[in-house]
Amino acid sequence: MTTATELRYFASADGDLAYRDTGSGDLLVLLHSGYADHRVFDAQTPALAAGHRVIAPDVRGHGASANASRPFRWADDLAALLRHLDAGPAVLVGVSMGGGIATDTALEYPELVRAVVVCGAATSEFTYTEQWGREIEAEFARTLGAGDIDAWLAAFMRTAAGPHRTVDEVDPDILRRLREMALGTISKHTAGERNWHVPLTDTWPRVPKIDVPLLAVNGTLDSAELIAEAERLVRTVPGGRSVTVEDAAHYPNMERPDVFNEILADFLRTL
Repeated sequence: MTTATELRYFASADGDLAYRDTGSGDLLVLLHSGYADHRVFDAQTPALAAGHRVIAPDVRGHGASANASRPFRWADDLAALLRHLDAGPAVLVGVSMGGGIATDTALEYPELVRAVVVCGAATSEFTYTEQWGREIEAEFARTLGAGDIDAWLAAFMRTAAGPHRTVDEVDPDILRRLREMALGTISKHTAGERNWHVPLTDTWPRVPKIDVPLLAVNGTLDSAELIAEAERLVRTVPGGRSVTVEDAAHYPNMERPDVFNEILADFLRTL
């Protein structure tokens, strides 16, 4: 497992942003899901670093990175980090929120992006409309508003199970790891603090302009809405394609790491 001593820090214009930088070769950037941190990719980083330079940041407000004190966008933070490292263009690999950041960065900073892999995501412009997702979002709002972190964590674990399973059907070690990361991130914040994140808008009209290879990886047990959104992205990006991972939901890289790693390796060989 990655330890804090392996992290490096980039002094951004608004606090230090943490990242792991390992391996050498063509550049890969691994972008984690919401409320988690770079350790989401613990099963990918060593394997990828055998033949690539792998950068795995904690995005602002998560993990060991600074919270925001002014308006920001995650795509801007990533671009600033890559320019600070004099690195890129990069293959961006993102899970959930990280997938949205990857696509948004391809839209905002195409010169820094060589290819995109999204998992359980499309662009950052996504809103649940079906009952399962809306229930979880409502529970997030209720529990955070009440300061009930235990109940919030229980709702967060449901995202790992997906709508077709109970949490008890998910590997307990995966739940433990996600819980540890989520608790670390949520503990950085206070009830009622201002959300400085500036959402990217009007992404979909620009998606057809993405001219780099794009792959969507979907767990078959994930939300049908999320899968549909990823498939929409694949249809809209010239040359986009998708693959599915059986017996996995929102985190196929954690539930089926060997399968996910092979899918990623196959994609990288085509670049």
